[in-house]
Amino acid sequence: MQRGEILVPTAPVIENLPVGSVQTASGRISAVRFLDEPVERFPFDKDDLIRLDDALTFGTRATGVKFTIYLGELGERSNDRAFELLDSLDDPDHTALIAVAPGERKIEIVSGAAVVGKVGDRVCQLGVTAALPAFREGKLIDGLVAAVKVMAAAARPVSS
Repeated sequence: MQRGEILVPTAPVIENLPVGSVQTASGRISAVRFLDEPVERFPFDKDDLIRLDDALTFGTRATGVKFTIYLGELGERSNDRAFELLDSLDDPDHTALIAVAPGERKIEIVSGAAVVGKVGDRVCQLGVTAALPAFREGKLIDGLVAAVKVMAAAARPVSS
């Protein structure tokens, strides 16, 4: 029987979060909506968001890479915009960003300097390849989950 401590990487603490927000152990921000706030139709249902959150959580825990997703416009210079978005994050060096512009039919996956050894061009291309079939069928969440899972599997060290 072995003894020891389980080491869990900690994310830098973000100060002055809005009321109803908390930083999770993986570094992501979780926020609540207050009952008196008007609600528009959400783009994804609860089950889809749970599946996506599970994939992101597993991917981060298994690899130490902070998988992050951006949905929105990327523009003409989509790769440059993806790197701008990556640089705007709290810990860009340890992050892999999956940036998707559904209206533009574009996907860019970029990684930070500290994780480029785990999530280099080959792993990023695997993520794109995994996402495309679901995206072609209009299944955005399925494509995102597939990309995160494939990238996490490829970035994990092989255990002997």
